[in-house]
Amino acid sequence: MRDKPSLRIPFGVLALLVGLTAYGIAVANYVPGWIGSWPVWAQTIIYLVLGIVWLLPLRRFLIWMETGRWS
Repeated sequence: MRDKPSLRIPFGVLALLVGLTAYGIAVANYVPGWIGSWPVWAQTIIYLVLGIVWLLPLRRFLIWMETGRWS
């Protein structure tokens, strides 16, 4: 439990927004060129995986924002 306010939360939110924006731009710019000729079902699977992959580091990042520790 936090006793006093910390700048980790505002910085964490800004870092999350910047990171997700960069990830989204990278996916939107590079992935269509690689998989654009694939069948629609394969493209759907790739975009679903890429839409979920960014969640993997999120738990530890949110823990850090709250506690200051990565675990």
